[in-house]
Amino acid sequence: MVTKDEAKKYLCDVAPEQCFWVNNGPILKNMEELANTLPDMAEDTFRHHVNNEKNDFSSWVRDIIGDAKLANDLLSSKNRDSALKKVRGRVNSLRKKAG
Repeated sequence: MVTKDEAKKYLCDVAPEQCFWVNNGPILKNMEELANTLPDMAEDTFRHHVNNEKNDFSSWVRDIIGDAKLANDLLSSKNRDSALKKVRGRVNSLRKKAG
């Protein structure tokens, strides 16, 4: 279970050098921006970051944001809609916890 402080930390912007650079797209600084970017992300861009060899979104959420639960959930997301659903659900849950 996530504490209020952890929820706030997970929702904060990361340091500029830790931002996620979407291939041919925006630079993301928090999970909410990831949730807002996924719906309009081109399929080939998503596949660049998520494929059989890697899941860049999961790695960023785990290694930079520190949210192991969402990172693990994203590992099982093989398409953009699934990833979007998991990110939005987690952001909403964290918002409620953070107050």
